Amino acid sequence: MNIIYLHGFQSGSHSIKGQLLLQFCKKYPEITIHLPDLNMPPQAAVEKVSELIRSLPQVALVGSSLGGFYATYLVAKHAVPAVLINPAMRPWQLFRELFQAELPYPVHPNWSLDVADLAQLEQLALNPAQDADKMLVLLQQGDEVLDYREAHRYYSAARPPAMLMTEAHGNHGMDDFAEKIPLLLQFLSDCVKKETE
Repeated sequence: MNIIYLHGFQSGSHSIKGQLLLQFCKKYPEITIHLPDLNMPPQAAVEKVSELIRSLPQVALVGSSLGGFYATYLVAKHAVPAVLINPAMRPWQLFRELFQAELPYPVHPNWSLDVADLAQLEQLALNPAQDADKMLVLLQQGDEVLDYREAHRYYSAARPPAMLMTEAHGNHGMDDFAEKIPLLLQFLSDCVKKETE
């Protein structure tokens, strides 16, 4: 199985959760972890991951925050399974509120978020979510960046709905992510097996 980890905003290929996943999976030779750097305009980011998906067998996604938003789009486009960690729901709106006076906002030496990027994000939004039964959504009520209820409503309203796990407390970074890795690997491998049967 090839797992592509999609990091969040202002993160990168060396993100903590991505590295935890990489370290954990070193003991499973049948699992390869891919950690692409997605610090680029949204359309370019999803195209980069799409190319990776098309080039690999048995692909699954793990996406955190903005990466979870991208994963939702990519599940619909490529029918691959995904685990979403506190996924962003309307990132274009959030970024507009946070950075309105500062756009273009420097995110990375090679990329600054601008008004065109906000429009691209809005174009990637799906309503309702598609193929949501291929998704496990991990939410924490203590998320200080995003309102978990928005994601809960969105993914549970899909038909068929996603599998949701909502925990009290926690935070946006999901500090106990390492404990959830066996669960998410089980979910993804079960989904991949179903597709190959």
